[in-house]
Amino acid sequence: MKLPQLFTIEQIQVLKGPSGAVYGAGEPGGVINYVTKKPTYEQKNTAKVSVGNKDFLSGSVESSGPTNEDESQRYRVGVYSDGQNSYRNNVEEENQIIDLGYAWDIDTNNTLTVQYTDIHQYISGARLRGIPTDDDGNFLADTSWNNNEKSDYQELDAQVFQTRLDHSINSWLDSNVSVRYFENTETQKYHEINKLIDSNSDGTLDSTQRQYRDQVRTRKGITLAGNLIAELGDHTVLVGSDYFHQKNSFLYSFADKADGVSNLSLTNPIYGQDDVNSYTMHLKTDETTTTDRLGVYAQDQWKLTDRLDLLVGARVDRFEEQYKDHKGDTETDYDDTGYSTRLGATYRINDNWKPYTSFSTGFIPQGAADQQKSADGILFDPEESQQFEAGVRSYWFNNRLNINLAAYHITRENILQEDPNNSNLLVSFGKVRSKGVELDALVDITPRWVANLSYAYNDTRVKESTKGIQYANGDRFANTPYHQLGAWTRYDFPSITSSIAFGADYVSDQINRQGQTVKPYTVYDMSWQTRYEDWKFQLNVKNLLDKEYAVSGFTDKIGSFVGERRRVYISAAYDF
Repeated sequence: MKLPQLFTIEQIQVLKGPSGAVYGAGEPGGVINYVTKKPTYEQKNTAKVSVGNKDFLSGSVESSGPTNEDESQRYRVGVYSDGQNSYRNNVEEENQIIDLGYAWDIDTNNTLTVQYTDIHQYISGARLRGIPTDDDGNFLADTSWNNNEKSDYQELDAQVFQTRLDHSINSWLDSNVSVRYFENTETQKYHEINKLIDSNSDGTLDSTQRQYRDQVRTRKGITLAGNLIAELGDHTVLVGSDYFHQKNSFLYSFADKADGVSNLSLTNPIYGQDDVNSYTMHLKTDETTTTDRLGVYAQDQWKLTDRLDLLVGARVDRFEEQYKDHKGDTETDYDDTGYSTRLGATYRINDNWKPYTSFSTGFIPQGAADQQKSADGILFDPEESQQFEAGVRSYWFNNRLNINLAAYHITRENILQEDPNNSNLLVSFGKVRSKGVELDALVDITPRWVANLSYAYNDTRVKESTKGIQYANGDRFANTPYHQLGAWTRYDFPSITSSIAFGADYVSDQINRQGQTVKPYTVYDMSWQTRYEDWKFQLNVKNLLDKEYAVSGFTDKIGSFVGERRRVYISAAYDF
């Protein structure tokens, strides 16, 4: 599912590399932490409306502030709704979000925060997939083409409840405990390409054979977490534990050409040929997976000297899963234990130079449902990773120029991907290696003019290939461009309380899972913002030059995923 608008999010924190290890077993590259909006001590009320091309219209109201005189109790209420069309045929989207919050300073040492979020999303003409290309990355259809009918859709209903208690035990010891409950139902009824066809035998693929899929996924779960943070002189010690329980149900039926599903032309698509209700459906999957995970972790940040800081952390995770195949009336249990570590050091040479280095390991068990898709019945080993990183942060001209340079080397073992010889099965890679360099520069050119430049070089290769898959040792891994370049700049006009900004993103060529080219692209964006009394007006233009491009590739059948064409948004927000 496409993520709804980030209406409930106050801040997005990107924790690169081992910085994210303490927050759970996961990817070696780091984690993204979404910080939700909380009730505020000051009264804040905002109404906002936005319009744009492709019939985009959104509106929201947010109110937050104290409920009593001493501000010990506070509230938040937010309501958001939007609707829009797409450049892709048959696609319309709508989102609704209700976000509620309550915070209570019980006393000087205890604060309780409670939040509830309800999300609804409906997208017609979806599950939106890619467009087939030739081996050189040229689309075989117009970028408006869609394999889905108008009646196809994906729908998400989700509710999240979370509460957190922050407690100050004494002058050097703090604690926090949080509970998060969630449940959601995701329904997808859509057509999927399962074969490309040369309908007139002229050597050009011009049509698709389709499969209709009816899928319903339900998820319910709860997360518990607790931490102790101790300030012990030169040591900041964190000790904690988290527990995760989730029950997933998946019901999946399908129909093929023989069951009444018509083909669809790539060059002249004619929609509405079929009555979906007349398809002969076949049950493919009826399964339930119950997951329990318990993690225990510890971390020490040690200020060894005035110049040298050390960090050491370790985490142990215990996973248990129970898989039930209701169609085959079978049940399988799977469990695993994994260990993750991280080490890091930062040294301040002077006010200008601060080099650092880090090492981390990661562990992700293979899910019980995925274990059922092993071709030979042998259990997949857990995915394991190692990351080495070294870099330097530098500060110049009284911090008007900040430059960060880093080099990294990451290996991941036992990555699961679809078996190219049987889409119902999975295969495991032996080892994939990524190495590269990242450079970021942030500069205040003048008090009114700021700019940011970022560059990344990444070389990702299959180093140990599993027999029978499409990759050979030394091959590039799919959807990993060598070069990415981003530039952004903003200029302020204080006399008219306005600013204007421009940005550009370049991504070099990629390949999909079957070696087809995904072409390089450059996309430009701009924005303008101004304030007048309690009003804020903003104009955003994404993909300023209306570039047709592919973001990434999948397979020759599914094709490449089309980047968003030009979108123009105008918004007005009023604070009251």
